[in-house]
Amino acid sequence: MRFVKQLLAVLAVTVVGGLGATAVAGNPFLTLVIGAATAVLAVVVYRWVVRRTERREPAELGPDGWRGKLGRGTLIGLAMFAAVIANIAFLGGYDVQGWGSPAGALGLLGFMAAAAVTEELLFRGVLFRIIEERTGTWIALALTGLVFGAMHLANPDATLWGATAIAIEAGFMLAACYAATRNLWVPIGLHFGWNFAAGGIFSVVVSGNGDSKGLLEASTSGPAALSGGDFGPEGSLYAVLAGVALTVAFLWLAKRRGHIVPRRRRTAPAPATAAVTR
Repeated sequence: MRFVKQLLAVLAVTVVGGLGATAVAGNPFLTLVIGAATAVLAVVVYRWVVRRTERREPAELGPDGWRGKLGRGTLIGLAMFAAVIANIAFLGGYDVQGWGSPAGALGLLGFMAAAAVTEELLFRGVLFRIIEERTGTWIALALTGLVFGAMHLANPDATLWGATAIAIEAGFMLAACYAATRNLWVPIGLHFGWNFAAGGIFSVVVSGNGDSKGLLEASTSGPAALSGGDFGPEGSLYAVLAGVALTVAFLWLAKRRGHIVPRRRRTAPAPATAAVTR
């Protein structure tokens, strides 16, 4: 029951925020405001519903040191995507024509903040965390990663490979990040840094959602295996390799810190007591 209540609470904020963003599409300032408001409201609602359903303070989204954790995650996400773009550009698959749209980048700042917060609360805060309690870290990571990838099949230019790539480089990696840190601020920052770098800075297609208007006027070309094709650089083998590398690093850190939750073993039923005869 707590699983359903938490999921519905965060989903409600996600839907309302999405409707608001759709209503002001084309207005970067209002998109920024609605995106930021959605992100803040999602955090407030998550903390409230966890308190109500679990009778505890949600330490995974606590206020202590949240700025530093969020900042570290953001820097990792920015660096990770910049490395992917650098590798694509090295082979001539990414070309910058000039400056793009600062206003567009401003709107994407709010949009990506809302997407990062709501998706991390849904997939790592609710799904992964609660499934992990029942099945252990490994099964929870695999299940939620696959669901996260499958969700992207609904995007306009989605492909089976693109969804698979997202499952590997983001679904598994972000769950591993949560397992390593045991807080949601770092994966939220990582998710935001990755998405904003893609759309808001490098102006490439994000997860098959069409062209982005960010700080740079740029285009990608070349084999889809390297550039990602219509799905964007997230469908590139470079992105998958980067995601795998970070997943391994986070899981190593989680194991070192003792954060890997073992799979629950069913307790064998006690043997029946033999009847005593006289």
